[in-house]
Amino acid sequence: MTSNSRALLLLVGAVMSLSARAQQGDGTDVPIRTHVFKPDKVEATEARVAGLKAPRGFKVSVFARNLKNARIIAVAPDGRIYVSRRDTGDVVMLEDRDGDGVADGPAVKVLDRAGAHGLAIHEGRLYVATVKEIFMAPLLADGRVGDLKLIVGDLPDSGQHPNRTIAFGPDGMLYITAGSTCNACNESNPENATILRASPDGQSRVIVASGLRNTIGFDWHPATGELWGMDHGIDFLGDEVQPEELNRIEQGKRYGWPHVWGDGGINPQSTPAGEVTKAQWKADSVPMVLGYKAHAAPMQMIFANGGGRFPAEFAGDAFVTMRGSWNRKEASGYEIVRVRFADGKPQRFEPFVTGFLTDRGRTHIARPVGLAWAKDGAMLMADDANGVIYRVAYEGSAAPAPAMKTPADEMKRQAQRGIGVPLARDRAETASRGSSSIELTSSSFAPDAAIPSKHSEYADGVSPALTWKAVPGARSYVLIVEDPDAKPITPFVHWVAWNIPADVTALPEGLQEQERLTEPPGLMQGATSRGSVGYYGPRPPVGDPPHHYHFQLLALDTLLQLPLGASRDDVLAAAKGHVLGKGELIGTYRQEIKPPK
Repeated sequence: MTSNSRALLLLVGAVMSLSARAQQGDGTDVPIRTHVFKPDKVEATEARVAGLKAPRGFKVSVFARNLKNARIIAVAPDGRIYVSRRDTGDVVMLEDRDGDGVADGPAVKVLDRAGAHGLAIHEGRLYVATVKEIFMAPLLADGRVGDLKLIVGDLPDSGQHPNRTIAFGPDGMLYITAGSTCNACNESNPENATILRASPDGQSRVIVASGLRNTIGFDWHPATGELWGMDHGIDFLGDEVQPEELNRIEQGKRYGWPHVWGDGGINPQSTPAGEVTKAQWKADSVPMVLGYKAHAAPMQMIFANGGGRFPAEFAGDAFVTMRGSWNRKEASGYEIVRVRFADGKPQRFEPFVTGFLTDRGRTHIARPVGLAWAKDGAMLMADDANGVIYRVAYEGSAAPAPAMKTPADEMKRQAQRGIGVPLARDRAETASRGSSSIELTSSSFAPDAAIPSKHSEYADGVSPALTWKAVPGARSYVLIVEDPDAKPITPFVHWVAWNIPADVTALPEGLQEQERLTEPPGLMQGATSRGSVGYYGPRPPVGDPPHHYHFQLLALDTLLQLPLGASRDDVLAAAKGHVLGKGELIGTYRQEIKPPK
């Protein structure tokens, strides 16, 4: 290598280093002391089980043993108990026909699927979630299952958090958790670090909430119908940081991860995309409602609905299994906790069943995961360390509360936002103060013509190039794309963009799918009906007649001040009274052949 070549390499390296500092350097200087400490596993002997502690009147006993990596529990209406085993890739069934609180015999394997984890039972069918799939099968009279049918095959890749959990909500819809691929990063797939909602047949799904690092445990409050979930905190921030989060999950909300944690803590490790500041990310995120000791690893979560055998004072409270820490010196978790609620609002965490951590925190006999109500009203807990199912039964004299049926109104109300409204062009918010009619064109398709497949989600999913003429007096432009032929979400929002600079009259093909763009500078993108940010291409059901996609452009006399990921309705409300002109380009798309998976 010549001296000139070496000099050139040094110069390139220096420029790259400066560039990296310019993009990421913000003066952060945070000393962090962290530990990796894993208490040793010891056998769950009778003496150690006898040392478990629960509130007065409760008895903790062994329901079943030798189940290896027991994870999630689901109980059928007939009382049969199903347990997933992730490491062995199967689901087993247990019964207690004689009602003595002990499984009648060895577990019976009912299905095999690699990575089987999440379980739900709905209308006589068992649903099983693996890393990327959800299967459904009828429950047979003997408790076994019929032929498995794949209903979802494209959940996002897993990375660090592969353990999908599922549950049917009071609205009859299937809710799915998809954890993050990493400890703290900007995900490339918008379905990671979310809770999803799907139709029972798996044919359609949307993102309910984002910014959730790994919410394995979730359930609906039996009095209010509100969805609550326990999210895993970020690792390697220190022994006491970050707390495990109890969140009220609401559609369209962001919950902080990966840049903000807890009730407003800032993650020093991360950098938001698009030159978004952490202050802005924090302002547009929902803080946790309650925090629990860091690194305890919350797992399955259930509410007491009354009508069982627990005393009335427990009705409306939640219970969470804490699998146990590895990223702190003094171990946390390894217990079942109770979350006390009052008038539908959480008040505090308190221990419920403890003692799984033994020898002053140096060893453990269980890592609690699954949690469910048995038909007889007892609580069942699955341990994925020694493979034990524990039974927590109340044997005192206090009476239970009447059974509560969780209302569906709250979840239905959230799901119906923005549905059944006119197209943006026809709404009162877009009434124009001027006479300007904008001619919107695309180099990809002519008016009322077919949109090329590369712009659909069946193919590349890239946004089309768009061009228009400047409107005098405009300070910004808004773009909204809707499909009025979609069902059941009508119209389906495929793209929301605002604060397109006034001197921009063309958008190139394939814009970035993030909240804020640096090119064109300052362009903001909001949530689609899918719940993702940025362009979401046509994806009509295979065989449907052509759907019509309305690309609608508004010229405004102002810039809009809106939160990150704002919805179409947020944008239109802010644009009201500021519209100088509008235009529209309609394209069609039909998918005749189902693409291979």
